[in-house]
Amino acid sequence: MIVPVSHYHTGMASLVGGLEAGGSKCVCAVGTGPGDVRAEARFATTTLEQTLGRAVEFFTEAAAPAPLAAIGIASFGPLDLDPRSATFGFITTTPKAGWRDVDLVTPLAALGTAVAIDTDVNAAALAEHRWGAARGVGSAVYVTVGSGIGGGAVIDGRPVHGLVHPEM
Repeated sequence: MIVPVSHYHTGMASLVGGLEAGGSKCVCAVGTGPGDVRAEARFATTTLEQTLGRAVEFFTEAAAPAPLAAIGIASFGPLDLDPRSATFGFITTTPKAGWRDVDLVTPLAALGTAVAIDTDVNAAALAEHRWGAARGVGSAVYVTVGSGIGGGAVIDGRPVHGLVHPEM
């Protein structure tokens, strides 16, 4: 997920991290925005421990010596995105073996930074709306065909969330 850069310190954009947690691979990146990616890692989505361990290790090393301002997570799901829920930030009833009821937020928040999370398709829709093909339009729908088929929507610059997992 490309995290919108909204914090500026002494005239410099804050360093932020992004984790795209896909069903078959993960991509981690650190930078100040899409035109300034300073570090990137790609690795297979294997076991929960190995995959999240590699992501935490990447962000720890890539952020040194200064901490990241925030980390954004774009993940396969379904996800619990209700901030009032005890399982906020969890992958819930996924068919992916070993990934059911997994907390994605806490291991990254343990690095001492703010963490945001959304579905991979909503994050892609938001990125296209902010920087890509949907730039300058009020609303956009993003459809993807990959490990699965999904869609995300942005209306007036905000991802659409529903009663439960918001993916189409």
